[in-house]
Amino acid sequence: MVNLNMENSPELKALIRKNASLFWYSKDSEKENLPLAVVTEFFFNYADEANVKALMNLVGKQKLAAVFFEQLNTSVRVAGNYNVLSRNFFSLYLAKYAH
Repeated sequence: MVNLNMENSPELKALIRKNASLFWYSKDSEKENLPLAVVTEFFFNYADEANVKALMNLVGKQKLAAVFFEQLNTSVRVAGNYNVLSRNFFSLYLAKYAH
């Protein structure tokens, strides 16, 4: 199980600030401290390719894969938070490249 309660690094907080519009439902004061699972979900669903790559470089493909697959395996409801194309793409991509 991945520890999802770690504090976000200053670099991750900066990336979240840069992409604050992805987290439109969150208060501005809370965005930088969102759990990695939420950040992963919203970046994989809504961010552009450059920002997804930035997240992967910052956090690491292995850690993002662990978070992503843990979410998919948690429940159908949680897996359903990912749109179908994103879920399919990142399932294939992370299974192949996150070793």
